[in-house]
Amino acid sequence: MPLAEAHSLLEKGNMTEADRLVRQYLQTHPDSADGHFLLGHILFREIQSEARLETRVEGVEVLGAGVPPARHGEEKARASLAEFTAGAKFHDPSAGDLKVVALDYVLLGDYVDADNWLTKMLAWTPNDAEGWYFLGRTKYNENRFAEAVDAFQRCLKLDPRNPKAEDNLGLSYAGLGRREAAAAAYQQAIAWQSGAALKNPGPYIDFGDLLLDENRDGEAVSYLLQAAEIAPRESRAHELLGKAYTRLDQLPKALTELEKAIELSPQNANLHCMLAPVYRKQGFADKAKIEFDRCATLAGSHSVPPTPRP
Repeated sequence: MPLAEAHSLLEKGNMTEADRLVRQYLQTHPDSADGHFLLGHILFREIQSEARLETRVEGVEVLGAGVPPARHGEEKARASLAEFTAGAKFHDPSAGDLKVVALDYVLLGDYVDADNWLTKMLAWTPNDAEGWYFLGRTKYNENRFAEAVDAFQRCLKLDPRNPKAEDNLGLSYAGLGRREAAAAAYQQAIAWQSGAALKNPGPYIDFGDLLLDENRDGEAVSYLLQAAEIAPRESRAHELLGKAYTRLDQLPKALTELEKAIELSPQNANLHCMLAPVYRKQGFADKAKIEFDRCATLAGSHSVPPTPRP
């Protein structure tokens, strides 16, 4: 059975051959719902695979590390959605199909539709911890912070000691202005990772950011340094370290961190705007002018801001 073979290839990570087999099958079986649905899954997995070459990815988190989804990725997300739409003409999609439909919409920045399909999927499979996590992320991006809190709490009931969910619970509390609850969640997420070989930098960055908001710059540095050690290519950690060192008047360190952040996220206007005055204070007038100009150019062109870390 060609679809079974294609599914096996997909599970082994051979997306190219799986894609070819399914398209070949659909040429002679255009009314195969399973064929269209499987191609939708394959296209989504291709986006994930390509994103892993560019940035830190966990699950669907192709929106991490301040890297906007590439135009090619958006085209594949639309193509994936088109396959699910075609298949749905012949057969109702499964909960797993709806999850990928929702995540395609996340990639396209359409959080309202993502919310709709994740909510429907979770009505069918309420014990899907990952589904609740993605619904929480979607609610957070819609600024529906109270609903995000509920979703992350549901995720944590099903998947206790999940540091990503706890970190995002903290972000949602912060969105509601509940700073003490946010700090407690970040610290809990950090504690859960204490013995882990692979750590998630999120709670270190978010707690460092909260400490900076409270003008506790020295304390923030220690957490942000840990984040930069865990994920050296996470531009947000270097950006916040640059901010902290600037406030602490440790300008050579601030320069190093901001230059690193710009190397990782060159289209982030805010980074150039932060670096320019530091160059000026250090006596690098020419470099300061270049950065002020870049700041103005990027801000004027509505450059893509860093996307929220999943």
